[in-house]
Amino acid sequence: MRIALFSDHFYPEIGGIQDSVACLGRELNKRGHQLNFFVAQWSEKDFAKAKLPVKEIYLGNNVKITRFFSLPVKSPTQQSRLVIPNFLRWLAVKKFKPDIIHSHTFFGLGLEAAAAARILKVPLVGTNHWVITEFNGYSPVAAKAFARLSLKAVIWYYNHCDFVTAPSRTVLDEMAANGFVKPHQVVSNQIDLEIFKPDANLDIKKIKAEFGVSPATVACAGRLGQEKNIDVVIRAVALVKQRLPNVRLAIAGHGSAESGLRKLANELRLEENVKFLGTLTQAGLARLYRASEIFTIASTSESQSMVLLQAMACGLPVIGANWRALPEYINKQNGFLFKPYDHRELAEKIVYLLEHAEARKSLGRGGLEFVQSFSASEIGKKWEEIYERVIEDKDVGRLGDVRRPAKNN
Repeated sequence: MRIALFSDHFYPEIGGIQDSVACLGRELNKRGHQLNFFVAQWSEKDFAKAKLPVKEIYLGNNVKITRFFSLPVKSPTQQSRLVIPNFLRWLAVKKFKPDIIHSHTFFGLGLEAAAAARILKVPLVGTNHWVITEFNGYSPVAAKAFARLSLKAVIWYYNHCDFVTAPSRTVLDEMAANGFVKPHQVVSNQIDLEIFKPDANLDIKKIKAEFGVSPATVACAGRLGQEKNIDVVIRAVALVKQRLPNVRLAIAGHGSAESGLRKLANELRLEENVKFLGTLTQAGLARLYRASEIFTIASTSESQSMVLLQAMACGLPVIGANWRALPEYINKQNGFLFKPYDHRELAEKIVYLLEHAEARKSLGRGGLEFVQSFSASEIGKKWEEIYERVIEDKDVGRLGDVRRPAKNN
């Protein structure tokens, strides 16, 4: 197949969507498909923020990357870009002659993808990676108005797709409750299990020394945005310290909330307990997970969470907020849930796991088993099946018939 993929979030911007889209490209290339990514153009400063060399990412011999001029926009990653739609990019898509178009975004290049699909009469698959109503803190207008209008815009967009996916049921349910009617399916993001995996041969003491962490380390990773609620984790660690003075919180990532989080750690006298490690490569992040005892996530904005699944893939037990998509991926076999924003309950869960090694090992094994179905090869195979089915349905005129039951995993 010849597959055109559109995304407003791509290399070198750091984030779960970006990792997932790139991983999908590599896997589809391995399976012999021709790909063309239509994405934004980033500046040298954006590469520097991610600590990456200024050069194009390589995803395979059959993968082309077409970049368009873009403007910087305010975001948690401080790297986001926006391609202003002119509805002429379909000309570049036409030269590629795609069999199918896959949009990972609903604005900017997402609108270009929809226009290209309509003009070229090519089926359009849309993936919604966002719980958009949880990002009203970045809106220039009133929060409630932003949540209402943005959700309407998202539903309008995905109702113009032939088939829609999301990485969790909660995203699709919210859309369906507000007017979304297209055939849909839950499809997880994929994890690179060649990078994120346990390694029994590593010198854990040496890696802990490398990161400056202790035998009681809690890992936290991702963009440092306000919606990630990392302040909740820091407050929890302040309570844990009263019981376990050697506890360490290792925070990997960068973002707009970092200065406030550093200030909070200082105010709580956690200068030695909280380590801000900055942006790590995927290999570096895997090393951090192997040097840690627990992974925790307090975010209330997740449509899935790649860092959560990556931590499980390295054998870590996990603790997450009981909100949105996280309960779909955290269960009794791999971790614990806690009430959102409740740093006291989170502290209790952390203390329990740090004091019970066997529970950590058992939950770690459960998480490792759980994530095997999200490997790049498994998810790549699932996408092949979806593309083939959507192309076939388009050919025989079945797409858009909302009376057909949606297929879900």
